[in-house]
Amino acid sequence: MPSRAINIIVSIRFNGLSANPERISGLTRRESCGIGYADDGPIIGNSIKHYQIEELLGKGGMGVVYRAQDQKLKRPVALKVLKPELTANPDRVRRFQQEARAAASIQHPAIAQVYDIDEVDGTTFIAMEFVEGSTVSQLIANQELDLIGSVEIAYQAAEGLAKAHKSKIIHRDIKSDNIMVTRDGHTKVLDFGLAKLLEPDADSPGTETWPNKTRTQTMGQTMAGTVMGTITYMSPEQARGQELSYTSDVFSLGIVLYEMVTGELPFKGDSPLDTMHSIAFDEVKPVTVIRKNLPPELHRIVTRCLRKNPEDRYEDAAALAAELKHLKADIESGVRRPVVPGHKLEEIKYWFRTSIPVGPKMISLGAAAVAVVVILLLTDIPWASLIWMGFLGLLIYRYIRNRKRRMLKGLASKVSKFAGVRAIRIKDDKITVVADKAQANLYIRVNSMVDNLNKKLYIGKHVEAVVRDDLSTEEFQSMLRETNIVYVRDDIVLTPSKASK
Repeated sequence: MPSRAINIIVSIRFNGLSANPERISGLTRRESCGIGYADDGPIIGNSIKHYQIEELLGKGGMGVVYRAQDQKLKRPVALKVLKPELTANPDRVRRFQQEARAAASIQHPAIAQVYDIDEVDGTTFIAMEFVEGSTVSQLIANQELDLIGSVEIAYQAAEGLAKAHKSKIIHRDIKSDNIMVTRDGHTKVLDFGLAKLLEPDADSPGTETWPNKTRTQTMGQTMAGTVMGTITYMSPEQARGQELSYTSDVFSLGIVLYEMVTGELPFKGDSPLDTMHSIAFDEVKPVTVIRKNLPPELHRIVTRCLRKNPEDRYEDAAALAAELKHLKADIESGVRRPVVPGHKLEEIKYWFRTSIPVGPKMISLGAAAVAVVVILLLTDIPWASLIWMGFLGLLIYRYIRNRKRRMLKGLASKVSKFAGVRAIRIKDDKITVVADKAQANLYIRVNSMVDNLNKKLYIGKHVEAVVRDDLSTEEFQSMLRETNIVYVRDDIVLTPSKASK
């Protein structure tokens, strides 16, 4: 089916590296033309290999992107070059080369193509497809997307990601700034710079060996320009620093689809850590509540993409693309399909797992206990034995009921040993960690421990974790006087309250 053309304002953005564009004769130009690196790097007019550098497109944490002319094939390319000061860092060079290998291994109309990777006179670069068009974030900001256009973009992006997933590649940075729509309405997924090969070649130099290495964990390394635009599109497991699967891309693309059809992001916070907490714990407002005229089928698809548990989402982008294809056909034909029984059953099963306070495990144990009691009552067993068994059951119940409290205290004891932790409070089902500075690595470690704790619970609601560094002196002192404080650092002094003076 031919792609639906979308009217757009022409601009250029590549690999998350941007500069403020201005429109000249229908093409994007930069005021920074003629400026290369601030020091002795490539400059406009010079050549790297057979690529003539013409224009600076943007700068980022790892590299600089130029528009260049391929002198052999006579075509424009986007040339991504590592900054000279970074070429001495083997790890950065390895990540840069990994980006090219991952992207070059997949060929699809919805994925920006990589043409070349090389190193010339100490300058490492990637030559990529030069994409003219608008990013999805620009289309959203300019209110240029309708329902069918949004679904079309999501469908094409899902098709491209499906090809990547088939090649065992995870994008890991899907966001509205990394999806472009060309002038003729075709979608292009950009920036596989953080792609992770699930099964890299064993002989590949510098192959990633730590499975939990995610973009979040680079926050503490202060890589300029690589974090703030990405947090709002992270999956819960990515925000927690856990191992990622294809479903992480599905979650991020679900956020983009949500943003396209509603004009707002599903997860927001006053700070990056607040946003990460919202992603990990908050349920989203249904798209049909924000815009009443959206089809229920779209709500179902978006909701499934944004499930907290990866196993509850679409297994990969191919499954999501199949659903979007049907939705697109229904919208174009004006048909609204009834809810499929299988889909309804999935919703019921999901509600059962997440809404009942005691949880599925405890329900199963309860059902087994009832079955045992019925069997005992129907058999010829002395009542004294039944009383003793009932007493034993009560002890087991009390042990299970108090288990969460014991686990929370154990968790607090471990967290208290982390650097920078000032105090810890356990209130109901929430553990609050007050730190000198709410660094991302602290958030990741705490939430990873909480996630492991939740997996071991048999009864009750899941535990939430909050890391805070924004309490005023008065708020912190007030918190210290609460009875649910379980840890206070030795150097913290409790000042007398005004009432006691």
